[in-house]
Order: sequence, then structure tokens, then C-alpha cells
Amino acid sequence: MYCRLPLFAHSVGRSLHIMSVRPILRLSWNRCRQYCQFSSPEDSKWLTLPPVSMTTVVNGNQLTSSTSTTALKWVIRCCPQLPKTLIHKLFRLKQVRMLPSLLLSQQQEEEEEEDNHHNHKFKRVTPKDTLNSGDRIFLPHSVKQITPPESLAPKHDSPLTLTAKQINFIRTLVIYKDPHILVLNKPPGMPVQGGINIKRSLDAVAAECLNYHYSEPPRLVHRLDRDCSGILVMGRTKTTTTLLHSIFRDKTSRASDDIGTKNRILQRRYWALVLGCPRRSGGLVTAPLGKVVVDNGKSDRITIVDNSTSLSPQHAITEYRVIGSSSHGYTWLELSPLTGRKHQLRVHCAEVLGTPIVGDYKYGWQAHKKWGQFDLSNLEESTEEHLKEEALPFGLNLNKGSISDKHPRLHLHCKQIVLPNISQALENVQSLSASTYDLSVVEALELEADLPPFMKRSWDVTNS
Repeated sequence: MYCRLPLFAHSVGRSLHIMSVRPILRLSWNRCRQYCQFSSPEDSKWLTLPPVSMTTVVNGNQLTSSTSTTALKWVIRCCPQLPKTLIHKLFRLKQVRMLPSLLLSQQQEEEEEEDNHHNHKFKRVTPKDTLNSGDRIFLPHSVKQITPPESLAPKHDSPLTLTAKQINFIRTLVIYKDPHILVLNKPPGMPVQGGINIKRSLDAVAAECLNYHYSEPPRLVHRLDRDCSGILVMGRTKTTTTLLHSIFRDKTSRASDDIGTKNRILQRRYWALVLGCPRRSGGLVTAPLGKVVVDNGKSDRITIVDNSTSLSPQHAITEYRVIGSSSHGYTWLELSPLTGRKHQLRVHCAEVLGTPIVGDYKYGWQAHKKWGQFDLSNLEESTEEHLKEEALPFGLNLNKGSISDKHPRLHLHCKQIVLPNISQALENVQSLSASTYDLSVVEALELEADLPPFMKRSWDVTNS
């Protein structure tokens, strides 16, 4: 007898990418049962958690609990050493799978093996999905770098230790602070949130050195791409964080109804340097986005999709205007995302406007090759060299990467954010929720962040 095991995930760089479920190996059933446990990286792409059990042991007696458990609770229970931020991220990126419990006997399994594996396919689960006894949860194999295969016992992570130089550097990023929110000018190259092989993310570092005597650490309310720079807003209290979350979610859900209005309670403006020039000096891009798997499942990318396809596209709306153009063939754009889709600005610039952002090799590789002004032959080696030349803490070097260099970095910067003054709003009401209080009557808070040094150099070159 043989069984088929699906390939689940593949790690590329510092990101996890879901691969299409497909059979790749045929093993004997006896080996298969052993295979589905913690196995070596060469053997499996799955990390299988113990089957869901509703029994607990009290004074040596097994007691069956009638209380069901959710997928999130089971993962946290089985993997207490995994950071909760990482677990939530895996669910958010739909990288958690489940196989329902099989009620067939050993004999039935052997006789109906092929039908069994066709009928019981791995399915995606959400954090709130209820599990039955015997269900199995599968995580991307890459988390095995954090989860030791030989033990599921809780493991206490060592505290994040920062030098005085690192702490001072992070505090220089703060551009606004009041009792309720904290605003940073995020440097490019620093990840916002923790994950596989990411030891010092901005949220973890901020929790260590930006408390300012608060009992609670600052919390993320939105994200920026690793290579993107600019304004990052964080909530300083649980109440503030919940309110800001609702504001950012409301921006995405109601954007289609607010097209053309200038009275949105949340406005974000990015500056980007692009290759070429759009046909029009300004306008609105309303192209839906969807994720597709490429390179035989080794990676994925966001692309423009047709509403008639089965890729579950999400509407994405971007407002743009030309700030200025140069004789060198570059154009500076101001981009205002009315929705918050992944890589929205990068895809809209590259695939709709036909002007990919400088340094965006994921969506503008061919355009950079045709441009001819950049040497892209050893791009990965050049990136590693930049990291070795540590001019700032955390391996950051913000001076290299302008269009004067052989390998320009991503020229995308969150320049300005306009949002309600949360401190003023909380002073006006005792108990505040976005659904019962009109935040549009609150005084607007306008925040602005300077360009990183390499983008300033590109600005000087294109305007000379």
C-alpha cells in the first residue's frame, strides 16, 4: 500500500510562500505514519501537531472535556514557544492547514487508502474554527527552526537585549508622541513584524525601548513593507489600538463608497520615484488584486486579476498625481491608497500605470533590465555587502541605494498621514467606539516624515 503526501510550504528569503497542494512522494503506509510526525527537513514540508484531544489528566485520572477548542488555542497549546505574533501571522496569511480526523479502522485504511486521501484533503482554517477530537493541524515546516522537533515543552525565549546605541537610534525615529499614540519614521530594510529568521523586528524593539514608563508596550495598527520607509503609527494603550484598528479597517471597507471625496478621516500619501512617466498627470486606479503562485510553487506574487476569475480578487483603489519629472526619464509620484491591499502601490504602478517603482525588482525586474543604467548582475551580493557595511544599528545603511548607485533601493516612502486626533476624541467621551462616535468632527492630526538619505540624493539628482 502507498499513500500520497502533499507539499505544503516553501521558504524564500525571509517570507513564507504557500505552495499548491500536490502529491509528491509515495511511501509505504507504515513509513507514512512515522512521516507525519516531526521529521527531518529533507523528508517533509509539513510540521504536524499532535491530534486534537479533549481529555485532560487530573490526579492520574483521564477526564473528557465537553468544551471544544479552536484552531488558535490548539496551536498555542502545542507550540507555547512560538511567538503569538508569529502564530497570528500564519493564520492571517492562510498558512495553517487542518486534516479532519479519520474514523476508519486500520483495515479500512489499508483497503480504501486511495479514496481516503482523495476525499480528506487538507483545508485552510481560521483562528476561530472549532476542532474535533482527532483533527490534525499542520504548520509551515519553516517554523521548525523555532519549534524544536524533539520536544513540544514550553521554552522561555531569551529577552531581547539592545545596546545603548540601538536604543538611542530607535528613539530618534519617533516623530510624534502623545498619551495615546506613537508615530515613527520607519527606516527601510527593517521589518515591522516578527517572523521566521527575524530576531529584531520594529514592533519587538519598540516594545523594549519605547514604553516611556507605560505599563503597556506600543502596538502595531498597520504595517509597511520591509523595504518601504515612512510613517508608522502605533497605539500606546489597548483602547487606542482598538480604535486605530477600526479606523484602518474602515478605510478599506468603505473606500469604494468614498471615491472622489476629500473628507476621509484617514488619508495616507506616499512618495515614489518611478521609471518612465504615466500618460496622465493624475487620476484614479481601480484595479482588483489577487495572489498567484509562480516558479512551480516556489513563490507567489500579487497581480491584477479579472473579476470573472476564481482568484477571489480584492478591490484596490489608488489615487495618484505627478509631483515632477526629469530629463533623466524618472518621475516622482504622490500615491494615496484608498484601500490597504498587499503590495497595492507597487502593483498598480508597475502593471496599470506602466511605471514600476525604482528598486522594485519583484514587480519591475524587466523594466530595470531594459533601463540599462543599473548593473543587476550581482544584486544579491550587493545587498549583502550593504548589510556588512553597518553605518547604523541593526545593520542599516541609509546612504546607499540612490539612482546614482548601481543597485538602487526601493524608492517608496510614506510621506504623510492625516488621521483624527485620538487624544482629543478620548477626552470628549467616556466610552468611545467608531460606530457610535463621529470621528470626522475631531480635529485632524497631520503627520509628516522626511525622506531617507538615499531618496533625498535621488531627489537632488532628478531635480538638478
